[in-house]
Amino acid sequence: MNTKFIFITGGVLSSLGKGLAAAAIGALLEARGLKVTFQKLDPYINVDPGTMNPFQHGEVYVTDDGAETDLDLGHYERYTRAKLGQRHNFTSGRIYHSVISKERKGQYLGGTVQVIPHITDEIKSSILQLAGEADIAIVEIGGTVGDIEGLPFLEAIRQLRGNLGKENTLYVHVTYVPYIQTAGELKTKPTQHSVKELRAIGIHPDILLCRTPIDLSPNIKSKIALFCDVKEDRVITARDVKCIYEVPLRFHNEGLDERVVETLNMWTRAPVLTRWEDLIAKIREPQHTVQIAMVGKYVNLTESYKSLNEALSHGGVANHSAVEIDFINSEKLRGEELEARLAENDGILVPGGFGSRGIPGKLEAIAYARRNKVPFFGICLGMQLAVVEFARSAVGLPLADSTEFAPTTPDPVIYLMKEWHDYRTGNVQVRDETTDLGGTMRLGAYPCRLAAGSKSFAAYRTEEIFERHRHRYEFNLAYRDRLEGAGLMFTGLSPDGQLVEIVEISEHPWFVACQFHPEFKSRPLDPHPLFVAFVQAALALKLGR
Repeated sequence: MNTKFIFITGGVLSSLGKGLAAAAIGALLEARGLKVTFQKLDPYINVDPGTMNPFQHGEVYVTDDGAETDLDLGHYERYTRAKLGQRHNFTSGRIYHSVISKERKGQYLGGTVQVIPHITDEIKSSILQLAGEADIAIVEIGGTVGDIEGLPFLEAIRQLRGNLGKENTLYVHVTYVPYIQTAGELKTKPTQHSVKELRAIGIHPDILLCRTPIDLSPNIKSKIALFCDVKEDRVITARDVKCIYEVPLRFHNEGLDERVVETLNMWTRAPVLTRWEDLIAKIREPQHTVQIAMVGKYVNLTESYKSLNEALSHGGVANHSAVEIDFINSEKLRGEELEARLAENDGILVPGGFGSRGIPGKLEAIAYARRNKVPFFGICLGMQLAVVEFARSAVGLPLADSTEFAPTTPDPVIYLMKEWHDYRTGNVQVRDETTDLGGTMRLGAYPCRLAAGSKSFAAYRTEEIFERHRHRYEFNLAYRDRLEGAGLMFTGLSPDGQLVEIVEISEHPWFVACQFHPEFKSRPLDPHPLFVAFVQAALALKLGR
């Protein structure tokens, strides 16, 4: 398979939507019958985003093979059928780590190791791993043109055009065309300067995606084409949209997919976009609206819960319902204030997280949902806290806790399991409190067997599932009998029964908590079963009030 490469860069400022643009281009090319794959290259020095604060970087997206990656990989997988993993996200830290390791082993034969050619060759080698994986590989360069840390990546993709040939490479530059309200005008100068900066590096963009609040007129497109030396039909309006799933259709209407295959000299069928059109129709005209309380501690930056937000939206579409999310800061709201806020919602979701901040507020929210029969969905830490709350309230263990927060608790219902069986490798993994943070994590997809008759089984309609994990602590099986006797059902277990994956409360309309992260496998065209069932339960509560 002769893989062709699309390189996506961004200019003027960050958060222009390069990741969404890459995902939307992938969706359009898939609609034309092509197979696509993706890669995100991030210039920061961290080896991966696994230890980065969600307030700085947003969520950490986890793949089936356990890679902790940039949240843009979530966009790629949601918009397409691409299955991504370790080789689809590289950082400067990872690149430099590899080069330095080779130097220490003497693989450069004593030569002076430099940014060019050694770092750039390592970047090119990482990109070329995608060759043969798909018809087209879409490679997004993080950051903004002009950033000093991004220069080696830009130099690498500049060299690749010479290595691969112009017919096998395409440069797409995402830039900004602001609208000045007082003047009533769109301004093209930021785009001109961004393209000038890119051309100074030696990269001449083939297509410009112009992020703008209003449509670009033919005169504006003509001006940008003239000053940036790009064909006029390759100046594409990337207008702000209310729903991100409109982007593929907007780009198609601008002729973007036609320009891409034309530039890469590819023959494809006409795009089939019926499913995307049906999706947008459902999103625009919902029959119902439900409000879900998301009780977490990263709510000031909603990107921290990006996949969760989207998965709730997908569950809503499946129920012909819009989903409004009420973000509640579990650090700030407690007691009567918290209960009053929760009472305004049709369902309660407690997401994952690390550390002790905001834990009491989350426990109060879980208790409220359990007592008042409000549909509840706990994810990762949300499941662990559901177990803690149930042990305290229903089993009579007032000091029950997780050893993550209370190392000396007399009732460690959640604890750090010292040994566990890794079903992907067949090995027994050993971990303790002294292991590196990443080394103590259970990461990636693991099997889970569902109990017949459970709400989870009813949602999935299958006996065995594979879901993605990102956590460190597990349920302590020594407490299973006591909790089960009080009404907490263990409805999802690992095949050997040693790892608890799902718990439910039988005497509750819908109280389900899972150790894994189902949001990572939800797609707008294929919503995750648990989110569909959760929104359905919330809608039933609202309609029954």
